[in-house]
Amino acid sequence: MDGSVARGSAAELAALSRIAPNRAGDLAFRRFCTPRQWPRWPENHQELSARARYHLRNAGLVRVRNREADLQAYVFEPDVTPARGAVLLVHGWTSEASFMMAFTEPLRRSGFRVVAFDFPAHGKSAGRCTNLAACARAMLRVVDALGPFDAVVAHSFGGLVALLVAEGGPPMPHTAAFQKMVLVATPNRLGDMTLDFGRTLGLTPAAQRAYEAHICRVGHRPLATFSAVELLKSCRFPVLVIHSRDDDEVPFAHAEQIVAAAPAAELAAFEGLGHRKVLYAPPVTRRTMKYVAER
Repeated sequence: MDGSVARGSAAELAALSRIAPNRAGDLAFRRFCTPRQWPRWPENHQELSARARYHLRNAGLVRVRNREADLQAYVFEPDVTPARGAVLLVHGWTSEASFMMAFTEPLRRSGFRVVAFDFPAHGKSAGRCTNLAACARAMLRVVDALGPFDAVVAHSFGGLVALLVAEGGPPMPHTAAFQKMVLVATPNRLGDMTLDFGRTLGLTPAAQRAYEAHICRVGHRPLATFSAVELLKSCRFPVLVIHSRDDDEVPFAHAEQIVAAAPAAELAAFEGLGHRKVLYAPPVTRRTMKYVAER
């Protein structure tokens, strides 16, 4: 029964949470860590990713060995030697590296070496389940194998991952140095994501607490510290925060919270680009390119 509930409807999990909240919390955490079981996993994801992967055709393919799940990385070398610098692209949850490709060619043509990779359980990387801590360790593994990187461009959940790597606290084995970061449609608090997910499943408060306890366990830190504002307190590099005012997945208020709390952060607000179109809009790629290229 547990396996069927884990794969079944939100109504089944909600019912279980009323009679066995701890078990429901276990199953909710399992579902939370399985990208393909997320409510916002698009029905046409395979079609979209197949189209997006066309833009990976000129990449150098590198398989990065990783203890938790081997990772697929994509390397784009500039036409000039030496390169002006190196930029790491970090995708969001239920996404993959191919959806970050609008940034690649402008950066590469400007002389930057560009690297993207798929999180565990995403794209062409191994694994079926993952979480924020595992994704952060995966990013650090890519940095160690293919870096160093001057700048990071990260989307949504990937922004929290990148900040966790830069901060270097638990559960990271060590930190990574970056000169600047671009956060696109990044949530301020992981706790907002977990609460939204729990509401979607109809979890009781007790089941919600049990589910969030797993996140603290694998992350080796309180849930409240998985926050862009908190993580930026330990980061000394400048940050560009890009957000569309009509984002219906991560409200614009998150960007305002991040910028208000981080003296080295600046806000670039856009209109009508939502949560995903923002990755392909020419004004966004131009603004990102300008920021990364500034000395």
